[in-house]
Amino acid sequence: MQPLSQVEGSFVDVDGRYVIVVGRFNHHVVDSLVEGAVDSLVRHGVDSEHIDIVHVPGAWEIPLAVKRVLNVIQPDAVIALGAVIRGGTPHFEYVAGGCNAAMNNLQLEFETPIANGVLTVESIEQAIERSGTKAGNKGTEAAMAAMEMVSLLRAIVPGDAQ
Repeated sequence: MQPLSQVEGSFVDVDGRYVIVVGRFNHHVVDSLVEGAVDSLVRHGVDSEHIDIVHVPGAWEIPLAVKRVLNVIQPDAVIALGAVIRGGTPHFEYVAGGCNAAMNNLQLEFETPIANGVLTVESIEQAIERSGTKAGNKGTEAAMAAMEMVSLLRAIVPGDAQ
């Protein structure tokens, strides 16, 4: 029995154009996510001239900006960053669910990685933990996922299937 071939991304072939779409709402948390994402991209060899940052009001507006970015800029990957913190109304579910579903649909439609670094948390404390303290920096993690997917998609070349 012949072994199955395996393909996976790496952090070697990651140079390209990256756009970070950032929801400004809860900026005290989101600013740290952006810093983590940019730092991670640059540390892995992405030229800072090839990183664009687009600011939108909040998480709800991220998918529309991502779609425009995909149409106009055509980056190798998009990194979506924001923070949705649960409150006392169902608003959280609508914003978080709508944002996530729309980004997933756009990723599939455009065949371009969209790394989801939009925090959906129960409290401001959880958001702070995920933006660079106890639970790491989810902006860094989103940038790493974006780079790995860029590398992976480059490794899957049409016509390679046997």
